[in-house]
Amino acid sequence: MILILDFGSQYTQLIARRVRELNVYCEIHPYNDFPEVGDHVKGVILSGSPFSVRQEDHPTPDLEKIKGQVPLLAVCYGAQFLAQQYGGDVQASSKREYGRANLSFVDHEQPLMKGVSSESQVWMSHADTIYSLPPQTKIFCSTDDVKIAGYRFENEDTYAIQFHPEVFHSTDGKTLLQNFVVGICTCTQDWTPESYVDSTVKGLKDQLGDDKVLLGLSGGVDSSVAAMLLHRAIGKNLYCIFVDNGLLRKHEFESVLEQYKHLGLNVKGVNAADRFYSELAGESDPEGKRKIIGRVFIEVFDDEAQLLEDVKWLGQGTIYPDIIESKSVKGPSATIKSHHNVGGLPDFMKLKVVEPLSSLFKDEVREVGHTLGLSHDILGRHPFPGPGLGIRILGDITPEKVQVLQDVDYIYTEALKEDGLYDQIWQAGSILLPVRSVGVMGDERTYENAVALRAVTSTDGMTADWFHFPHEFLAKVSNRIINNVKGVNRVVYDISSKPPATIEWE
Repeated sequence: MILILDFGSQYTQLIARRVRELNVYCEIHPYNDFPEVGDHVKGVILSGSPFSVRQEDHPTPDLEKIKGQVPLLAVCYGAQFLAQQYGGDVQASSKREYGRANLSFVDHEQPLMKGVSSESQVWMSHADTIYSLPPQTKIFCSTDDVKIAGYRFENEDTYAIQFHPEVFHSTDGKTLLQNFVVGICTCTQDWTPESYVDSTVKGLKDQLGDDKVLLGLSGGVDSSVAAMLLHRAIGKNLYCIFVDNGLLRKHEFESVLEQYKHLGLNVKGVNAADRFYSELAGESDPEGKRKIIGRVFIEVFDDEAQLLEDVKWLGQGTIYPDIIESKSVKGPSATIKSHHNVGGLPDFMKLKVVEPLSSLFKDEVREVGHTLGLSHDILGRHPFPGPGLGIRILGDITPEKVQVLQDVDYIYTEALKEDGLYDQIWQAGSILLPVRSVGVMGDERTYENAVALRAVTSTDGMTADWFHFPHEFLAKVSNRIINNVKGVNRVVYDISSKPPATIEWE
């Protein structure tokens, strides 16, 4: 595997994506909390960072057992850190270096630069620059404005670059990363969906033995693929529960249970809507709602576990972005939002957690699901948040508000499918706003709810762009919603990208 040390860069996940596209496994860990670098680690990559090495409290990793011991590639901040740490000089640049640049010098004798064009376009994103290098180092590429665009430590496989090879705008970035991962680190390119299924099923068999596992199904891609992996490993010892928390899409509880009948899974439907509504009554804080929904899910699972003998594990469809977004390189204070699938179980619940997808990005989960034979109806479903419509109703939650949003969401989703747009979109949803506005229906003045529609394109949910609908589609959907959903008289469309906005509003 390749180990990626994260210094908080917005591009760190892209490095992991690019390495995995080479069919090589990699993991992201905070620079100050990473596992021991054993024989299985064939190379290490240092990410960029929003911090400057000139700051007093800049991130400082312990590289004693890495530099000179295993191949090392330092990107942007990583390159500046190595330069300063080992005797070079990093200063604020006379001009901030952002955006496209072209290499003006490339040393093709260096193994990292094989096949990289002499005038290759690269992407810069830094305000500091390296003015002088440590002893026993050598420059291997430059741009017109940045003399030390790339350098290496002589007599060891330690390379550093001030540009970002992981972004699309670095045209030979994939070649450079392949040179490092496959050429220098000698990783074998055998991490495929098929190999993942084989190794994961074997690992689950070893981990679980004859133990029973309780798994909460949601009808979505993640929990469905997790269920199939566990089913392949332990068969009848997997007990699946699909909870109606009152925050699902319209008709979803019945349709999902019907889908699972054909997969050979042992599934029990539990209607707990009133329990969730009661616990959520009066709560309007987004984190408060998430925590209540997560807690009640656990309580429902615990009640169901008590009805089964000797259940020892709780299966969850946690995926890698859940882990990344819930763990910060600067501590929990910087966490964007909590995730009810992350963080373990309360003491009263005597189950251990098994998460067969926790190392996969969303598109990788779909590839594994395809290998397992799951249908497009399941694998093509848009991501749906664990707290469901609970975080798409801004403010407090009532059954009446849920009914309104379910009706809006159903009209919107059916229109997407009707116009052949559903599969072009990563995620779509409707948001009930805590806003009422004046309208006119017939000869009457109205004062009713506004709803927002959201649709984004993405690869793994880490970054996302808003989807450019034809105006005619938006007009049609708006008209249908206002004419058919009592209590709504205004529809708006969200054209924010991630970052700076998140996909969900809460």
